[in-house]
Amino acid sequence: MSLGDEHDGASAGGGGTGQTRTRLPDSGAGDVYGGVYGGARRPARNSRSLITVVGVVVLLIAAIAFANRSGGGDDTPSDAPADRAAAPTAATGVRPVTGKNGTIPSGYARDEQGAQSAAANYAVALVSADILKPDRRRDIVRQVFVPARVGALEANLDKAYDKEFLDKVGLDASGNAAPGMTYVSRTAPVGTKVVDLSPDAATVDVWCTGVFGTAGIGSTSPVTNDWFTMTLKLRWSGNDWKAESFSQKEGPAPVNADRTASGADEITKAVTEFGGFTYAR
Repeated sequence: MSLGDEHDGASAGGGGTGQTRTRLPDSGAGDVYGGVYGGARRPARNSRSLITVVGVVVLLIAAIAFANRSGGGDDTPSDAPADRAAAPTAATGVRPVTGKNGTIPSGYARDEQGAQSAAANYAVALVSADILKPDRRRDIVRQVFVPARVGALEANLDKAYDKEFLDKVGLDASGNAAPGMTYVSRTAPVGTKVVDLSPDAATVDVWCTGVFGTAGIGSTSPVTNDWFTMTLKLRWSGNDWKAESFSQKEGPAPVNADRTASGADEITKAVTEFGGFTYAR
């Protein structure tokens, strides 16, 4: 799920926040899951499907750009290679956090591992389905970002994810899917990399994959997967790492395996039965 190219500390969750990658199958009239969730291999997209996919992606990217256009700070993506060598993404044995702020882990160590753990967990929160729910979005922004950025981000995101936007992605004013549908936005960090680090600030790249879309019979945006890298600029604030801003770009993405897509019921069941994780470097 892609959140767009630039974010001054805001996200969409495709609920994204992120950005929902909408993929329409090349099926006949009727249930769109006949091609994607009916047990057959994914068919090739026809031109109409491709146009629809591009249209939704452009819509989500535009919303993120709008949400952050009045933000401050340097949001230039960190494409420059880091001076330090990449370390294996493996458990260190160090406890990642000491507690939680609501549902988001908090209490990170003031070191390189702590910054990477914070960035990974914040990436998950910023591209969750909750980011499109007004009440939960306010909680997420206040828990993730430095206090100086909270007010502007709340206002910008409320404007970006207004009723018109939510209607276009199939959600009501509260960010909920229609009856019988389940909106999915799950992100899993694959690895983290410190780009810059000082005692009071850090820039961390988080390579992510995830599943995004709406599960349910008749959905026009079946759940699909995406790969992206989120760059978070962190600041030591209130005895913890907090985000000042973030940006996102696509990839690196592997070659897709030719797997049989699961049915809508199976996807919905997986989302409700499989819980998430606290991520640590």
